[in-house]
Amino acid sequence: MSYSGPEFEPAPSRRSPLRRPLVVALAALAPGALLGWGVYAAVGGPAAPGGAASAAVGTPAAGSGSTGPAADGDGKPTASSGSAGSGSLKGKVVVIDPGHNPNNFRHTAEIGRKVDIGTNRKECDTTGTSTNSGYAEARFTLDVAHRLRALLQAQGATVKLTQDGDRAFGPCVDERARIGNTAHADAVISIHADGAAAGDRGFHVILPASVHAGAADTRPITARSHDLGVRVLGGFRRVTGSAPANYLGDGTGLVTRKDLGGLNLSTVPKVFIECGNMRDGKDAALLTSGAWRQKAALGISEGIVSFLRG
Repeated sequence: MSYSGPEFEPAPSRRSPLRRPLVVALAALAPGALLGWGVYAAVGGPAAPGGAASAAVGTPAAGSGSTGPAADGDGKPTASSGSAGSGSLKGKVVVIDPGHNPNNFRHTAEIGRKVDIGTNRKECDTTGTSTNSGYAEARFTLDVAHRLRALLQAQGATVKLTQDGDRAFGPCVDERARIGNTAHADAVISIHADGAAAGDRGFHVILPASVHAGAADTRPITARSHDLGVRVLGGFRRVTGSAPANYLGDGTGLVTRKDLGGLNLSTVPKVFIECGNMRDGKDAALLTSGAWRQKAALGISEGIVSFLRG
């Protein structure tokens, strides 16, 4: 930084009769000196601490505490986020299931048809809920899914989404389960937000019940799914600061259900998370915040990483 003004003017100096020849000599030597330093640095000479050499490759400073992708002002991962994984989850497959679909409301007949979920038949899918101001659950789930994918990919995991807003509707709940099964996923997380009464606040994680009926047999995955759910609950609570739901689960934040096809038909560890209640004003203020959704994704990712590392 340079300054101008009377108070920063340099004091006048006396001109030496040797100054002119000396300046010429130094000017002649400067290019060679710079060239020599360039070669020295290129072959492994020490760089100044915090210098441009380390900044150019985007390496975090030691002790920075950075464990995930960079985010923009709204808390959303930047385009370069997660481009290089740490490798800690290399070989692991995670399937993210963003609940519902932004286009479902245009296809009520298609999503209304019944499919087999093992214990009975149920609607293919639903439109989901929304905040009182009209922010749709399907938009929320897809946004959190994108953030979560970036975080997990940055850890080296292979990540697949059951839908990316790129299909007319669905997929149906039985197909969502098949996607995780076919991928031989090490973990599947289905992302949702609830539509309970105002005043009902908090999040909860849904675990598969032990079901053995028709096409459903969750017995081989219930224990592992419970472990996954507990870890996701812990990570989500720690990072977001949210409390477990005050309207179900007896304050534990864990709910076991046997009426969800996405869980009943899964053959790999899988849980749902209801991140908050869209119909409550205080919860809705969180769910509509990009910065908070980034925290939600980070909390979920920490739970999944903990589960996959064992």
